[in-house]
Amino acid sequence: MNLVDGKKSDKVTNILKVEFDSNEHVAILFGSHEANLKYLAKKLAIGVSARGNTVSLHGEAAKVAQGSQILKDLYKIVASGIPVTIQDIDRAVVNINNRGQGESSNVFISEFSIAAKKKTIYPKSLGQQKYLESIEKSDLVFGVGPAGTGKTFLAMAMAVRSFLNEEVDRIVLTRPAIEAGEKIGFLPGDIAEKINPYLRPLYDALNDLLDSARVQSLFSRGQIEIAPIAFMRGRTLNSSFVILDEAQNCTIDQMKMFLTRIGFGSKVVVTGDMTQVDLPRDKKSGLRHALSILKDIPGISLHYFSESDVVRHPLVRSIIEAYDKDQTINS
Repeated sequence: MNLVDGKKSDKVTNILKVEFDSNEHVAILFGSHEANLKYLAKKLAIGVSARGNTVSLHGEAAKVAQGSQILKDLYKIVASGIPVTIQDIDRAVVNINNRGQGESSNVFISEFSIAAKKKTIYPKSLGQQKYLESIEKSDLVFGVGPAGTGKTFLAMAMAVRSFLNEEVDRIVLTRPAIEAGEKIGFLPGDIAEKINPYLRPLYDALNDLLDSARVQSLFSRGQIEIAPIAFMRGRTLNSSFVILDEAQNCTIDQMKMFLTRIGFGSKVVVTGDMTQVDLPRDKKSGLRHALSILKDIPGISLHYFSESDVVRHPLVRSIIEAYDKDQTINS
């Protein structure tokens, strides 16, 4: 069945066939009613047809070669036990279009994987790959970029891996209790009930990586701790994997206080999005300040994500680009 008709072009056209081994893996790769193949054909504007375990691609030679590489890489991922989705197809097309000279031909660098009990995590962009490498080699990493780039989730996955490998004794997760200009004092309940909504994204990420029973057990033994940044004052965090999320909403004093908590045998990841600062206008972001004064210190890695690293719905990437363009026009 031909899924997408190739369009006439002056560019060189080509027909390429890719054959796979496993019927079971092919069914997952192709998707329900071959939805993944149809989406790939649409994204690359090529013709794609499937018969049994063989896929035929036809169209512009460069695009056909890209489609072949994407299918081969996605097949490897399926064979490793990880299903692929429409979002993975979209991500693969973005990756292969953004790939620079001399970079790996693989559209997913699946060799860097993180086993975290409930699932295996792998980077879905070159930016994510470099971010994970930075966390692995540096004791202090700043991950800065727009929503949907996986900066917090991947840091959490690395924290879980470090804990399971007994490289650290505990995981400490923190973030400032400020959001969208709301004042915490006006929220109902006691201090725990007031703060909990701000920490909910960290709980969600943790529960996505570990079984809920294991999470509760680790909390009860103090091996996982989630708290607002104000609770970090006066502490020294030894043998810990510490993540500061939403760091753009820290003041300069809070950031200095937090960074000076780092103890022996610890690793710290600070994440934030400089386009989402909710501090009062008279308060300068501690994240922005830290990035400017710490950038040249050995042992500290600064990693900046871009719109091409967004792994949510494809519309999110377009929305971010539109807002960035508008800010540029009005600056």
